[in-house]
Amino acid sequence: MHILKMVKKVPGGLMIVPLLLGAAFNTWLPGLITLGGSGTFTSYLWKSGAMPILAVFLFCNGAQINVKRAGIPLAKGIVLTTVKVGLGILLGVLVNKIWGPNGILGIAPLAIVGAISNSNGGLYAALAGEFGDETDVGAVSILSINDGPFFTMVALGATGMANIPIMTLVGCVLPIVVGCALGNIDEDIRSFCAPGATMMIPFFAFPLGAGLTFTNLVSAGLPGILLGVVCTLVTGLIGYLVYKIGRVKRPQVGAAIGTTAGNAAATPEAVAAADPALAVVAAAATVQISAAIIVTAILCPLLVTFLDRVERKNHPERYVDDNREKAAIDGEMV
Repeated sequence: MHILKMVKKVPGGLMIVPLLLGAAFNTWLPGLITLGGSGTFTSYLWKSGAMPILAVFLFCNGAQINVKRAGIPLAKGIVLTTVKVGLGILLGVLVNKIWGPNGILGIAPLAIVGAISNSNGGLYAALAGEFGDETDVGAVSILSINDGPFFTMVALGATGMANIPIMTLVGCVLPIVVGCALGNIDEDIRSFCAPGATMMIPFFAFPLGAGLTFTNLVSAGLPGILLGVVCTLVTGLIGYLVYKIGRVKRPQVGAAIGTTAGNAAATPEAVAAADPALAVVAAAATVQISAAIIVTAILCPLLVTFLDRVERKNHPERYVDDNREKAAIDGEMV
């Protein structure tokens, strides 16, 4: 059986599938994932060990951030990251100011900031590779900085939406900073940590799911779908418009930020660990973000493809080289 291949075919599968499995066990077989009591390795791995594993994951992700990459990729990465994070914070703050911490239509500000400010770096890179050039793909090295709970915590703390002590924030960010420093000092450390940036995801996703039940998932499903649609349309279209205004050669790539990262589902739990007052909405926010991950992974490629057709129709002169390359390939195949 090719279990891993099947899991990866699901949008955000490394995060979503284990999370759903954890919720399933917690709903119908809760005793099995705590076999032997709360102090056993079984309980740590399947029920209560999300935070330590998440800490290792953040360290490994930090090690992948390459601060030496500069030039056009740096500029594009900064622009896209600013748009993505800025919109997430702005929408979250507005919803909190108007409707309070419980949000609107069942969508809490915590879920809004967590979903909208985090982008799927892998999907962005794939779309940039298909519809853009090497500078667009290179921007992912900067865009990847928005992965994880850092910007969400900063936004919630700075706006008063959460009571997060500064040292708690430092403690949450330090693994990323140390990982980044070591990864840039020694390429071997970056390479060594690279598998952990992916491999750890299922191991913290399952215990996160084990804190939920399918009742939670069903009740949060529709708001989560709506959150995903908003994320793709708002951040995707604004990313495209910013690129258009900046006269970027292939502005359709700007819409590739209209996604929610697979690991964003861990953000509410990390924030709630820093501010227990948010634990009430953390469970619902987790499943809403999980739904948004799937929805954006489906909608964002469709949006970028549509915008690519628009750009090619309106500005065919920009794609002459592409057409020649395609013609050459077709000639070789004949």
